Amino acid sequence: MTSAGPSGGASTLRKIVAAIILVPLAVVIIAFAVANRQIVTVSLDPFSGGEPAAAVTLPLFVLIIVLLMLGVLVGGIAAWLGQGKWRRSARSLEREAGELRTQLRTLRHAAEPAGHPGDSTLPPRLQLKPPTA
Repeated sequence: MTSAGPSGGASTLRKIVAAIILVPLAVVIIAFAVANRQIVTVSLDPFSGGEPAAAVTLPLFVLIIVLLMLGVLVGGIAAWLGQGKWRRSARSLEREAGELRTQLRTLRHAAEPAGHPGDSTLPPRLQLKPPTA
């Protein structure tokens, strides 16, 4: 048997939380659909109430669920458009950070000694001799 690592435990917890939320939500949606099976006619013609030129006939729960999904979609688009300045700012800052990383890498490379980077051998004149007793 293998032990689950940190990401395995989080994944299991996420699945449990999703099940705790999604199962009751599905039960509520199914109960709503069963309770609202009446057929309704949605008229898209504002001028003719009796014989509309454009009308759709469907169960009430379908209409409500479609309208909810449409509302979520419109709200998501509005939020995405409203966050445009923050995304633009983040892209600009990420580009600037990349340029600064490149400059830092160049400066570090220029500051390295003439030998190989990380070479810890010093020339003989800079080495300390052990004390003599």
